[in-house]
Amino acid sequence: MWKKLLRTDKSGVGLILRLTLGIVIFPHGVQKALGWFGGYGFFATLQGMSDNLGIPVALVVLVVCAEFLGSLGLIVGFLTRVAALGIGSVMAGAIFLVHLPHGFFMNWYGSQKGEGFEYHILVLGLVLAILIKGGGALSIDGALAKR
Repeated sequence: MWKKLLRTDKSGVGLILRLTLGIVIFPHGVQKALGWFGGYGFFATLQGMSDNLGIPVALVVLVVCAEFLGSLGLIVGFLTRVAALGIGSVMAGAIFLVHLPHGFFMNWYGSQKGEGFEYHILVLGLVLAILIKGGGALSIDGALAKR
């Protein structure tokens, strides 16, 4: 089972996919986990998401871990498919719990009350490609799969 989970080809495609997603999600993860980039940090995120959105505390912890640790896993290529699946789950949840009522488009001009879900669809596309392709070149997964 581990061999199948870690297997990847050595192409640059997997590398580009995972680095793109990891680098884009990392700032969101550290906002929630550490309060960087104007974020609230772990405890305020925990309270805000559970109080305002009604998400159980254990699930909020998983969301923060998926975005923070998942982005790091993608960047280094460790448990790439697990990291991508976690991030994909967060994005799907965000669509249905927050963004769906605001329509497809992001709020580029400040003319709607919230953000649409177009960004989340792009992330889900990257996640799907990573799940199929694996971590690609220069991934820890690739090195472990050799053994």
